[in-house]
Amino acid sequence: MAYETAKFIHIIGIIMLLGNVTATAIWKFFADRSKDAKIVGFGQRLVTLTDWSLTVWGAALTIIGGYGAALIARMDLVGERWLLWGQILFVVSGLLWLGILVPLQIRLARMAKRFQAGGDIPDAYWRASRWWFIVGLLITVPLVAAAWVMVVKPNGF
Repeated sequence: MAYETAKFIHIIGIIMLLGNVTATAIWKFFADRSKDAKIVGFGQRLVTLTDWSLTVWGAALTIIGGYGAALIARMDLVGERWLLWGQILFVVSGLLWLGILVPLQIRLARMAKRFQAGGDIPDAYWRASRWWFIVGLLITVPLVAAAWVMVVKPNGF
């Protein structure tokens, strides 16, 4: 029962993480597309809030549940290639998120706070927002690949 509980926590974490990444990108896209400073500002504020609530907690549950299940089942975290690659892909995505996307989101949030109360949205916001989408997509690739590796457990990977 302990293994199943840990695995359940791991899966809930992945659902929260991938769900938030996908949903946030979609509603930020539509908020930005409105070009309305109040809507864009509100959307950007929610990007920050959901990232810290759902992404951080989703990643934490993924890690806690995954390592918990692996330890309970006495899996070899390095010797099993699919486990090793799943961890590497997850860490790569996380480091890129922390190193690039989070600072970019902070910059976007600060700009949005200034124009949300009224005023024009500066060109710098639109450039940074486009960069956010590009980097966010690139960071999502290893995250989805990690989920695929964990489910499929490919031989020879």
